[in-house]
Amino acid sequence: MGEAEQQHLLATQEPNNRALYALSVFLSAFLLFQVQPLIAKEILPWFGGSAGVWTTCMLFFQLLLLGGYAYAHWLSTTRHRWIHMVVLVASVLMFRIIPADGWRPLDGSDPVGRILCLLTATVGLPYFTLASTSPLLQNWYACQHRTGVPYRFFALSNFASMLALLSYPVVVEPQLHLHTQAWVWSVGFLISAALNFGLFRQSARISAHAAADQAATPDAAPRIRQRLIWVALPACASALLLAVTNHITQNIAAVPLLWVLPLGVYLLSFILTFEGGRWYSRRSFLALFVVALVAMGYAADQQWDVDRIEVLIPVFIGGLFICCMVCHGELARSKPAARWLTSFYLMVALGGAIGGLCVAILAPAVFPALVEFPPLLVVTPAVILWLLYSNHQAARAALAAPETAAPDQSGKGVLTRLRPTPFWPVWILSLVGVVGLAGYLAKGEWTDLSEARLLSRNFYGALRVADDQESGVRELAHGTISHGEQYLDPAQRRRPLTYYAADTGIGLLMTELEKNKGAIWLGVIGLGTGSMAAWGRAGDMIRFYEINERVLDIARTQFTFLADCASHTEVVLGDARLSLEREPAQQFDVLVVDAFSGDSIPIHLLTREAFEVYFRHLKPDGILAVHVSNSYLDLAPPVAALARQMGREAHLVQNEEDDRTRTFPADWVLVGDHESERFPWIKDKESKITLKSGLRVWTDDFSNLWQILNL
Repeated sequence: MGEAEQQHLLATQEPNNRALYALSVFLSAFLLFQVQPLIAKEILPWFGGSAGVWTTCMLFFQLLLLGGYAYAHWLSTTRHRWIHMVVLVASVLMFRIIPADGWRPLDGSDPVGRILCLLTATVGLPYFTLASTSPLLQNWYACQHRTGVPYRFFALSNFASMLALLSYPVVVEPQLHLHTQAWVWSVGFLISAALNFGLFRQSARISAHAAADQAATPDAAPRIRQRLIWVALPACASALLLAVTNHITQNIAAVPLLWVLPLGVYLLSFILTFEGGRWYSRRSFLALFVVALVAMGYAADQQWDVDRIEVLIPVFIGGLFICCMVCHGELARSKPAARWLTSFYLMVALGGAIGGLCVAILAPAVFPALVEFPPLLVVTPAVILWLLYSNHQAARAALAAPETAAPDQSGKGVLTRLRPTPFWPVWILSLVGVVGLAGYLAKGEWTDLSEARLLSRNFYGALRVADDQESGVRELAHGTISHGEQYLDPAQRRRPLTYYAADTGIGLLMTELEKNKGAIWLGVIGLGTGSMAAWGRAGDMIRFYEINERVLDIARTQFTFLADCASHTEVVLGDARLSLEREPAQQFDVLVVDAFSGDSIPIHLLTREAFEVYFRHLKPDGILAVHVSNSYLDLAPPVAALARQMGREAHLVQNEEDDRTRTFPADWVLVGDHESERFPWIKDKESKITLKSGLRVWTDDFSNLWQILNL
């Protein structure tokens, strides 16, 4: 094809062509972020509903995104573009978005490896293909339209990602069953594949000539220092994203769906910085950057006495947004000419993966508690200072030899953007500030950690055991959530406290049963400190189900409820529901479901299928006691709806806080047959459960946290 013919083809096809590129980039990015919560929700019941499942999924998707970008970069340097069509067809033929039951875990061992293998076998190839779509299409577009600006497609892809992220919990999850979501996503993937195939055929006709023309353009290859900057900036932003998410969901407020806000502002910063230069002003955002670091550092200090989430959440979300704007804004300022586009995206993806690995894998292995956030508040400004120093040195070199100043993407020399200023005073002052911030944060973390008796961290979260000498108790906590207390005084340590005290719903029930019943066969989902063992008598039997082996170790070594229990006790490690499904009917008198006091709400324990398992293990007159205490979710209505569908009564028993007896305010729902007749005290103690209009019974295929969210 001659030059004139090529120009005519571009002139006649560019408008429609650009729209097709935009549509394909948008759809692929939307599907990328729709499949993440979809598959995570599908496998959550298999791994205890832990927040670690989401973190592991995020790590997997970041690594696969890196693989997709590396593949796109390699493909852009070879003439064998037909390979992508083979990969595209293979992903259409081989993907299976619903995992097979054979991937269910058999025990309570660390499930990270199994989750990664499961994701690879189900959505690995389709996700890999979608991940490579945006950089590939931008490369094809740059080859066809040498006057086009492909980086705006990057902003478009992040907008689609944010739209998918925000729409899932608000629109998709409340309206569609999981299998319906999977089918809709599959149709969208087929449409995306068809668009890619059409654009490939269209671009292949002129890409060879355009690629040769692009290769003749005298653009200098990015230097090693420049590539390191492309890696370091997104690494800081990615690590901050996960660290802030962990911090606010486990140390501030266990609010379900709160992970949406950090990820939303992270994507928004990408959109604003890559959409155009008018959204990011270096001078303004660097000033805000200093304010954000100070505010988040002060708020992260465990000695700060402000604990209102309406203050803390905006501080951390706003601070994260400013930090991401600085990191991504500087990244956008350094983006290369279109010829190096795929190499640039590869470095960005590598940085994101490194940040994710540091927080999701390295930090839990190195730190016994959630302490990675304060170091990142020091590392991030250090990277920015290094960047500014590098730019300053480049500007000085360019002034010394202006003929060597490389043009940027707009064609303007580096001198138009970098002008040396009195630098050393600012540099020294900034360095002193970073060192001071590091010292302040280290002092606060050391004070908090030194007060702990034991710190332990694994896939299921960070646990902390500490003694309160003033109250004379030892507490087990997961973030801001207490999982039980015990008196330090040997004369009182057998008394059940907190949510299990005598005045709580479960305490009243156990007291009544002990008066009127012989030996009791008690099942308990969730061990904690082992507080329920305090209700055991000689002749009773108690079986605990616990998914976290660290919790069992802590209950045996730091607390004495299990050792002091007069009844026979045993602990089954592994997900409780999977364990119960495999066991023969146990004929429990009481089955306690006590796993609803944190951000990681194990929804799979509150579905119709789960209740069918529970009642298979209960005696005909057995009682299901569900602990639903939660500051942000009203879990009683879903339990009542399930009880009604199964022809049973549900009674909500609430109690007041009593500091003298270390009794916490607790909500217990007691489910059984004619319980109000068997236990007259229920009528005096129970509170009304209001079933919200439109509330549907939860199943393994459908649940709606949004409907019961109570802020």
